[in-house]
Amino acid sequence: MPGDGCVAAFIVNKDNAPYLGVARSLGGNAWQERSHDPKIARGLVQRLGVPEALGQILASRGVTADNGAAFLKPTLREFFPDPSTFKDMDKAAGHILDALATKRSISIFADYDVDGATSSAMLRRWFRDMGGEAGLYVPDRIKEGYGPTIGAFEILRNQGVELVITVDCGAVSTEPLRAARDMGLDVIVLDHHLMPEDIPLPPTLALVNPNRPDDTSGQGVLAAAGVVFVLLAALNREGRARGLFKHRKEPDLIALADLAALGTICDVASLTGFNRALVAQGLKVMSNTRHVGIMALAQVAKAEPPFGTYHAGFVLGPRINAGGRVGEADLGARLLASDDPGECEAIAASLDRYNAERRDIEQAVQEAALAAIEAQDADDPVIVVAGQGWHPGVIGIVSGRLKERYGVPSIVIALDAKTGEGKGSGRSIAGVNLGEAIGAAARAGVIEKGGGHAMAGGLSLTADQVDGFRSFLIDTIGQTTRNAAAGRCLKIDALVSARGADRAFVDELQQAAPFGMGNPEPLFAFGNMRVRWAQPLKGGHVRCTLEDANGGASINAIAFRAQDNGFAQILLANDGQLLHVAGKLKADDYRGRNSVDLRIEDVALVAVPE
Repeated sequence: MPGDGCVAAFIVNKDNAPYLGVARSLGGNAWQERSHDPKIARGLVQRLGVPEALGQILASRGVTADNGAAFLKPTLREFFPDPSTFKDMDKAAGHILDALATKRSISIFADYDVDGATSSAMLRRWFRDMGGEAGLYVPDRIKEGYGPTIGAFEILRNQGVELVITVDCGAVSTEPLRAARDMGLDVIVLDHHLMPEDIPLPPTLALVNPNRPDDTSGQGVLAAAGVVFVLLAALNREGRARGLFKHRKEPDLIALADLAALGTICDVASLTGFNRALVAQGLKVMSNTRHVGIMALAQVAKAEPPFGTYHAGFVLGPRINAGGRVGEADLGARLLASDDPGECEAIAASLDRYNAERRDIEQAVQEAALAAIEAQDADDPVIVVAGQGWHPGVIGIVSGRLKERYGVPSIVIALDAKTGEGKGSGRSIAGVNLGEAIGAAARAGVIEKGGGHAMAGGLSLTADQVDGFRSFLIDTIGQTTRNAAAGRCLKIDALVSARGADRAFVDELQQAAPFGMGNPEPLFAFGNMRVRWAQPLKGGHVRCTLEDANGGASINAIAFRAQDNGFAQILLANDGQLLHVAGKLKADDYRGRNSVDLRIEDVALVAVPE
C-alpha cells in the first residue's frame, strides 16, 4: 500500500503524555498527539476506502463516516448558502440592479488587502459582464488609513458617483456613512468584520455582513470575498427574476471562484463548510485559469500550476498586498480586474518589485521592534510596541512575526514623528479574541478607534495613549493570554519515518485538502533525526537534509525564518545531535523532481540518558 512505511506509527497516545517526550521544544511548545476516536477513524477507512493514516487525520478534524464523502469532495451546490438568509442581501441585490437599470454612476470602495482586492475585482467583472462599469477607490494605507472616510466620500461625490459599494470595510464607519447620507451619496456595505451589539447600525441602503448582530445566516466565518460571491449569486437570481438574461448571457460565477478562493485563503478564513467548497473549486479554476492578472503574477513569482493554498497565501497573496503596503494601494485590485495582457504584465512586475522592497522594510522594522521589546525588560502577557518612523505598511506582518516568536498577542504601532498619531496592527494566539479587546479599548476611549476579528485587529491612537493601551490589554486579556500560553502545544498528527514519507503518501494526504484555518494541514513528527547537511539561505532560512539515525533514510527539509525562531543555530551546527523534528510534508515538483520536502515547524533536542 502506498505510504505503508509509516502507517504502523499511527498510534493513540492514551495517557496524553508529551509526544516523543517533548515537554518543551526549541519553539517553546509541548508536543501532543492530535486527539481522535479510533472507531470513527476505522469507520472512515471502511466507508470511504481511504488509507488508515488518512482515516485518522480525518477523524481528528471532526469528519465522520456520514459527512466524509462531502468533506473529501466538497461541492458548491451542496454547501452554497441561501443568499436570502443574509440580512439585507436581497435588498442590496435589488438596489444594485436598479442602479444598473437607471445607469447610475457606481464606484467600489475596497480595502487595500487581498480580500478587498479580490472582492472589488469580482464585482467589477460582474458589472462588466452586465454591460456596465464600476469605478474603483482604494484608500492609501498611510494617508487615509483603513475604511471609508468623509474625505473619500466627498471625492467620490465630486466625481459624480451616485452609489458606493464598500467591500471588506465600512460596517463600523458610522460617522463617514452619516456624512455620505447627508451629502446625498448612497452606500451599500459588504463586510465581514465584527460589529458591536450596543451601537446602532450606520445609515446605508443595505449593510450585508454575516457578523452583524441581527444576521442569522450562520456564515460568520466568511471573508469579504465569500460575502461578495454570495451577493453575485443573489444578483444573478434577481436578474433571472427580472428577465435580464433573455437576451444576455448570465455572468459565470464559477469563473470568478478563483478570486473568491484567493481572498478567502489570504484572509485566513476558516476552511469549513461553504468556505471549504469555495476554496476547493476556486483552486481548480485558478490552476486552469485564463485569468490574465493571475497568470502574470504567477509568472513573475515563478509559480506554476497546479496551485494550492500555499501558492495563494504565500506566493500570490503577498505580492498583491505589497501595493497596499509600500506602493500604490490600488495595484492589486486593478490587476485582478483587468483583461489587458500588457497592463497586467506591467502591474505584476511593479508588485513583484514592491514585494521585494516590502521584505527589506519589514526586516528593518522587525529588528527595531525586537530591540524595543528587549528594552522594556518585561514579561508582559501582551506585547504592545511602538516606534517613530516605522512603516505602517509592514506592521501587521511584523506583529505576526512577534506573535510567533513570543507566543503572545502582539501589536506593533507606527508613530508619526510630527503629529504623534499612530497606526497599529495586531495578531493574536488561539483562545484570545484580540479584535474584541481592541474594540473595547476604543469604546472605553483608551484609543481613538479600532476593531477587527479574533485573530487580528487594527487601531488608531496617539503617542500618549500607547502605555494606557498596553495596560488596558494586560488588564482585560492578560490572564486569558497567560492561560492560553501555558497550554501552548503543537498538535502532532502522526510519527512517521523518512522512508515512509514518500511521494505516494503525500499524494494520499491531498485528498483532505484544501488545508488552512479550520482544517489544519497534517503535522508530522520525525523522531531521532540527525542533520546530514545544512546551508543558510537569504532571509534567515535554512535548507538541510535530515537523516534517520535508526534506518539511514533521509529527507530534504527547509526551516523558514530559522534565525528568528532559534532553529538555525542547531541545524547549522551539524554536530550529530539527535533531534525530534515536526513539520509538514510538501510535494516537490520543481523541474520534474517528483519528490517530497519537509517544511520544519518545530525542533526539539533529544535528551541523552544519563
